[in-house]
Amino acid sequence: MLTIYATCPQSKDVEQSAYLAAVANVSVWSEQAGCTGILVYTDNGIVDPWLVSQVVIETTQRLCPLVAVQPVYMHPYSMAKMITSLAFLHGRAIHLNMLAGGFRNDLLALGDETPHDERYQRTVEYTEIAMALLRGQGPVTVSGRYYSVSNLQLTPALPAELVPELLVSGSSPAGLQAARTLGATAVKYPDRPGEERLSSGDEAGAGFGVRVGVIAREDADEAWQVAHERFPDDRIGQVTHRLAMGVSDSHWHHQLSSREGSRTGPANSPAPIEPDPYWLGPFQNYKTFCPYLVGSHDRVARTLAHYMEIGTTTFILDIPASEEDLAHIGVVFARAQEMVTA
Repeated sequence: MLTIYATCPQSKDVEQSAYLAAVANVSVWSEQAGCTGILVYTDNGIVDPWLVSQVVIETTQRLCPLVAVQPVYMHPYSMAKMITSLAFLHGRAIHLNMLAGGFRNDLLALGDETPHDERYQRTVEYTEIAMALLRGQGPVTVSGRYYSVSNLQLTPALPAELVPELLVSGSSPAGLQAARTLGATAVKYPDRPGEERLSSGDEAGAGFGVRVGVIAREDADEAWQVAHERFPDDRIGQVTHRLAMGVSDSHWHHQLSSREGSRTGPANSPAPIEPDPYWLGPFQNYKTFCPYLVGSHDRVARTLAHYMEIGTTTFILDIPASEEDLAHIGVVFARAQEMVTA
């Protein structure tokens, strides 16, 4: 079964007066496009993801907020309480994207100097406590390395059908081990087709996910024109990207940065053969944190079909620019699934 998440706009990228409408619009578009849910980011520089998720729930019928959870921000009981409270109030499920990292300077500002791999161990302990509460396995008693609780129970209880789906962000060995331990879907950035090793059976216990943007049109030249208009070269962005990578300990950000010499797509001239759809332009210009697939419906669909064939069951898309964008994305995913079936 294929699971597709969109991504919610970030408050830092939208005028305050327009932000609530932007969240509502993207949520409605995503639901109408058939997405299972929508990723809601968290970091020190944007509004609280739980409050944004409330907006998502109130403006849709079934779309599941995929809340990014940073253990440094709240106790596992507080996170579980938030989920069961939203379920009680709205009868809706929340999915969880468990983090260990984020921006290194954000963690240092909060006094957290925990090393990279150890943060994943903390995330596992955190998630195990929260999920025990959410699954009604209480009273929960844990005396762990990072958290201790005694005879803790969750009230009101969470209905079994609303227990969260679990994803773990991270492509490092520590991240993959955390996903395996939790039985979660491990999410990473995809490599260029033919260069990756994505194996759900070998690396994670419950499927494999990738985070990728998609800009597709029936005509490849039109798709690349849209891509370059949306993400033009930005010298300041490129410098900011290099500075950010210099202080980041993110395994996957450094993996992407190591590919900076890769093709950036046709600038303004048509190519006789459609170019490689794998594009790092937005990442290199510090506009987003994932690769993009750009090109004709068929070419992008073939690339998505390749990822599906090697074990990818979950896709987290970048923030959609418009309802039209999601319509084209729906076309390529439908064609990709047809290719896999064939």
